[in-house]
Amino acid sequence: MANVINTTNIHMTDFIQDRPGQFRAIVKVKAGFFTIVDDLGIKCNWKTGAQWKRGINVFRNFQKGALHTIEFKAEGSDNWLTVFARSGKTIKLMDRQLFEDMEVGDINQIWTNTNLYDQNQYRAVNSKTWADKAFVMNAQSVAA
Repeated sequence: MANVINTTNIHMTDFIQDRPGQFRAIVKVKAGFFTIVDDLGIKCNWKTGAQWKRGINVFRNFQKGALHTIEFKAEGSDNWLTVFARSGKTIKLMDRQLFEDMEVGDINQIWTNTNLYDQNQYRAVNSKTWADKAFVMNAQSVAA
């Protein structure tokens, strides 16, 4: 478990804990209403199985402004738990696993108008490129 550094004050949950399970997303479609999108890989028997093996896979799967909520249901459970929630331009909560997996590029591509985009946060974890982690300390590069 990585040490998460969060200067954005986004509330952190810890539901996923690297457990196997299913993810679903609540998204706003172009017509203006909300709908639930399940990872149909399991039901369709795709050769690769579920596409959304981690919460970050769900996060990276939608266009700007579409994703509002990610929910997780642990294997053997009947309960869906919210692991990412957005209200307008404010991210209200994210699970620890999302904090650990998120890269600067994930934010810079389509989340620049939210509180995820924070240059002070990037400095706090020594992020220099889009491939660097956004909420976990990045190694210092040694100049030659």
